[in-house]
This record gives sequence, C-alpha cells and structure tokens, in this order.
Amino acid sequence: MNDIRKTLTPLRGGPADFDPLLRLIGNAHFVLIGEASHGTHEFYATRAEITRRLITERGFNAVAVEADWPDAYRVNRFVRGIGGDAAPVEALGDFKRFPTWMWRNADVLDFVGWLRDFNEAIHPEDQRVGFYGLDLYSLYTSMEKVISYLEQVDPEAARRARHRYACFEHYGEDTQAYGYATTFGLTESCEKEVVSQLVEFQRMAGEYASRDGHIPPDEAFFAQQNARLVASAERYYRSMFAGRISSWNLRDRHMAETITTLADHLHRRTRHDAKIVVWEHNSHLGDARATEMGRSGEVNVGQLVRERYGEDTRLIGFTTHAGTVTAASDWDGPSERKHVRPAMDGSYESLFHQWNQGNFLLPLRDNDAAVALEDPRLERAIGVIYLPQSERVSHYFHASLPQQFDAVLHYDVTRAVEPLERWEIVHTPEVPETYPSTL
Repeated sequence: MNDIRKTLTPLRGGPADFDPLLRLIGNAHFVLIGEASHGTHEFYATRAEITRRLITERGFNAVAVEADWPDAYRVNRFVRGIGGDAAPVEALGDFKRFPTWMWRNADVLDFVGWLRDFNEAIHPEDQRVGFYGLDLYSLYTSMEKVISYLEQVDPEAARRARHRYACFEHYGEDTQAYGYATTFGLTESCEKEVVSQLVEFQRMAGEYASRDGHIPPDEAFFAQQNARLVASAERYYRSMFAGRISSWNLRDRHMAETITTLADHLHRRTRHDAKIVVWEHNSHLGDARATEMGRSGEVNVGQLVRERYGEDTRLIGFTTHAGTVTAASDWDGPSERKHVRPAMDGSYESLFHQWNQGNFLLPLRDNDAAVALEDPRLERAIGVIYLPQSERVSHYFHASLPQQFDAVLHYDVTRAVEPLERWEIVHTPEVPETYPSTL
C-alpha cells in the first residue's frame, strides 16, 4: 500500500490541484464524472471546477447530466442565450419533482451562471456549450413538448401525435398505474402508439430542421429526443414490475444512447467532434462489470460508453469517509441535513481514511501500484435517500475500484449540498427522479 500512496496528489484547494487529472484525461472526448451521493457539496463543486477546465482548456462543448431531457433543456436555452429566463435560478425552474435539491442547489446555480457568461463571449451561437439531460422519467412532459413543437411546424402531425398519446389518458398521469395495468394484463400497452409516433417524427425530422422560420433548428432535435424519450419511458414503466435489473438496464441504456445521439447531433451542428462531460452518480458511471451489480446482470452508462468509445472514455469517481449529506428519509420526504456515518471497516472509504492523507486524487489508469486495490472491497453509494440505520444493506456493495474508474477523488470529510429551497416543491404526477433505485 505504501507504493500506491506515493501516487496520490493532495487536493489543497489550489489552481493546480487537477493538473494531473487533466493529463490523465488527455484527448478523450467522453469524460464521465460521478458522485458518491446526490447531496454532497464537494462532489458538485469539484465536478463543476473540473468541467470548467475541460470547457476552457480542452474545448468540451456539452454537459450531460442525470436529469430529464425537457427540464435540462430549459437550462440549455438559458446558457446558450436563447431562452426567456433572465437569471440562472429561473432557468432551473423546471426541476420541480422530488428530489429538487439534485439540481436546484447552490453549486449548480453557480455553474449555470458561469456557463451563461462563458457562452456570451462565443460566436457564432451554434458553437456555444450546451447543457442536456439524459434521464427518462418525464413521460407526460415529453409528450406535451412533442405536440407543442409539431403544432408550430406541422399541425396535422400534431393532431396525429395527440391521438396516439391519448392512449395514456386513462391513467390520470399516474405512470406507475400504467406500468402495473399493462404488466399484469389489465389493459393493452401504448407501445404501438409511441413507437409509431417516434418513427414518424424520425422520418420527418430532417425536413422540420431545415424549414425556414422563427424556430431554431435545434428545436427539431429537442422534440425528436422527447419522442424517443416517450418510447423509452413507456418501456421503462412496464419494466418496473418485472424486476429491478430489467428497469435499471433499460434506464441506463437509454441514457447511454442519448449520449451517442447527442454526440452525433453536435458533430453535425458544429462541424467539430463532440466532447461531452457527463455528470451522474458513481453507480451509473463506474464500470458495472467491476461491481457485484454487474455480476448479477446489471449494465450501466460507464460500461456502455467504455464499450462503445474505448480509449476515448475516462471514468472518474468520488469517495468520502464522513461528514453531512442532503438526503431524504423516504420518497417525497423533505430534504434533511444528515450526518454520514464513518465508513465501514473493509471499505475503500475506510482504507483511504486510514491512509491519513486528507483529500487526494488517486490515478488508477496506467498506475501499476493500483493493483494493490484490485481485490473487491465494499464501496458506499448514497442516493437521494440515506438510511444510516441500515447502512450496510442500503448503501454498500462490493467493487474493484481500479477496474471501475480511471481515477478517484477522495474527500475525507464532506458537507451537505445547499438546496435552493428548504422544502420540497409540490409533487407533480411524474414519478420522482431516480425512482425506484434512488441513484
């Protein structure tokens, strides 16, 4: 272990802290930066700082996050100077569902404001850095966005879309009720309707994007992605009652496919290679093949992107030993500032704490000394719910860190992220973000 400790870079809060990480990233086009919880300040702030450097020094042109496509696209419009919002806090206004603190927090607010200022100096507009969502929970919102777009460019197509999507009207926007009824044969699914709508939109998308008018060309891509999301979400809600692995895999495959689709779109629009930073939980971005979940049949975004892009991918994780975290005690519960228990014996987090090195960067890629960490150990994952009373069962899994990530940033004692609200906004009919996995 002494050899690997010699490869650490202390994180002291200086401008050169992340120079070794930038060298490790090299010329990779896909940099996936995780978090060990959905409510820790250091993870959000550090991820934002690394992303700022990738944008300013390496020409990255998109940030893709674990959030729903339409909610994040409002932020995209703001940071690219084409939306109606006057301030970052307004641009975050569509993040209304539990857990609002995931994206409505002080660290994200600061980053969104910085990205808007950065983009204002860039001309032409289509070269500006975008902000996009990858998740698939927004079934009803995405249907509304598809119809709204078609009403502007093709009213007859909007009428057909409205007729097809009416298949969901019997469920009162209760996606879980839809999933239950179709899974257990109580009603026919809407699969045929949503697939037909997607196929029609894909066939017409090129024509919509090329039409003259007041609608920016990117809006056709935005609407087409909403149509694809509806098709994925319909399958997802049917899969929820078939088992956790099935729904998890469908969700992560959708997110990985969205990254690829976004990369292709940016290449066409900007005439440059897409360079994308991804922000998600460690559980989505650390290669699943190196974890016990992978051995049980789960795949995740990190694995899928690695498989597709190989050496053009870097996976970066976070760990912490103790501190505080913003999390809830139950679904739709209020955000709480909770104390994080010291890491369990036998975990990577406990080992890093015992090294007594404080905060540090640990390179795992091309680091011969990292072989000392390859034997699987416990690793902690806190989602939007934190249950310290059942921590081993609820928040730990076995993994091989050097196979899971290319580098890890360890912050020994962390503090909770600051929500923009001290209470949850009124719950909307869509299911909560991250449901049912909490990650």
